[in-house]
Amino acid sequence: MLHNKYDKATLQKKLDSENFKRVTLSFYRYVYIDNMEMYRADLYRRMDELGILGRVYVAHEGINAQISIPEHNFEAFKNLLEADAHLKAMPLKIAVEDNGKSFIKLIVRIREKVVADGLDDNTFDVTNVGKHLNAEEFNKALEDPNAIVIDMRNHYESEVGHFEKALLPESDTFRDCLKMGLDMVEDKKDHKILLYCTGGIRCEKASAWFKHHGFDDVNQLHGGIINYAQEIKEKGIPSKFIGKNFVFDDRLGERITEDIISSCHQCGKPCDDHTNCANDDCHLLFIQCDDCKERMKGCCTPQCLEIASLPIDEQRKLRKGKIKQDTLSVYRSRLRPDLKQILKYDHDSAKKMSN
Repeated sequence: MLHNKYDKATLQKKLDSENFKRVTLSFYRYVYIDNMEMYRADLYRRMDELGILGRVYVAHEGINAQISIPEHNFEAFKNLLEADAHLKAMPLKIAVEDNGKSFIKLIVRIREKVVADGLDDNTFDVTNVGKHLNAEEFNKALEDPNAIVIDMRNHYESEVGHFEKALLPESDTFRDCLKMGLDMVEDKKDHKILLYCTGGIRCEKASAWFKHHGFDDVNQLHGGIINYAQEIKEKGIPSKFIGKNFVFDDRLGERITEDIISSCHQCGKPCDDHTNCANDDCHLLFIQCDDCKERMKGCCTPQCLEIASLPIDEQRKLRKGKIKQDTLSVYRSRLRPDLKQILKYDHDSAKKMSN
C-alpha cells in the first residue's frame, strides 16, 4: 500500500499501544527532483518499512518533511538518507519537546512547490539567498541598532512566540507574509535585515526575494527556531525568542521559554495553547484555555458547539445544506483583528449549551 488505509481512531489506538520511543524531526532541501511519481512511491515505501509517520511534500524544486521515527530505526533512517542522492548529508532539526505523538499516519504527497509562496521562480535568482546565522550570531545581530528582524511566519504562529522586537506580519499565508514583510521595510534598504521562521525553509525563499528587491544585507536564522532552541540549550546562551514555537503537527507547539505572551481568544485569560475546533466542518485554529476547552468541548463558538453535539448523521446533513455556505463561512473567517471578536461568547449561554 502506498497510502494510509486506516481510520483515525484505529491509527490513534495503534500509536498509543507502541512500547517504544519516537524521534520527531524536520528537514528540507531545495534540489531538482525528476520523475516525482516514481520518487514519491519509492520514498513512501522505504519510510513505511521503518514505521515512519508524518508529512512529506515532494516537488520538482525539492522536498519538505516533518516526521516521527521509531527510535530503534533512527540509524536505519539516516542510512536511508545517505543512500539517496537527493537527501545525502541532510541537516536534521530535532524537535525541542517530543511526546512521540506528533503524527498518526504517513503522508507522502506531490506538490507544485514544497512551500506555497506564490512566486514565479523564473523571475529572480532563487539561489542568491541571505547569510545564514547560527544562534550566537543571530543574538549578536539583534543587538545591532541598524538591524530589523522580521518574522516570516503566519499570525497564529507569531502570536504565541517570537523574537524580541520582531516585526510581525498579520498574515494567514506565507504568500501574504512575503508581501507584508517587504511593505514593512520598503524604505529601509540600507538596514540589516534578519529573517526567521520555524525550520528555515521559508527564509530560503524569502531571503532571495528580499535581495531581489534591493536589500543587500539580508540574513537568516540557520535551521530556524527549532535549531535555535537546540543550540541555545546546548551552549547555555540566553534566548531572545520568547514564548512557544508553533509546529505543524499534533503537538501544535514547543515551549522555548516560560513566557506566555498571548491570551485565550474566548475569555482573555493568559494562554498559548492552540485548538482545532471540534466541529468537523470548521476546524478553525485558535487559542483556547483549559477552562474554555472543557466548557466549549473544544469548539470555537456556541454555533460550532451546537453542531458538534449533534449525532454524526445530523452533522453530515448540515454539511450538505445551507449552513456550510452561510453560517460557517462567517465564524471560520481568519480575518484579523475580527477573529477574537468572532470567538467571544456569553459564558452563561455557553454553559447551558455544553450541559
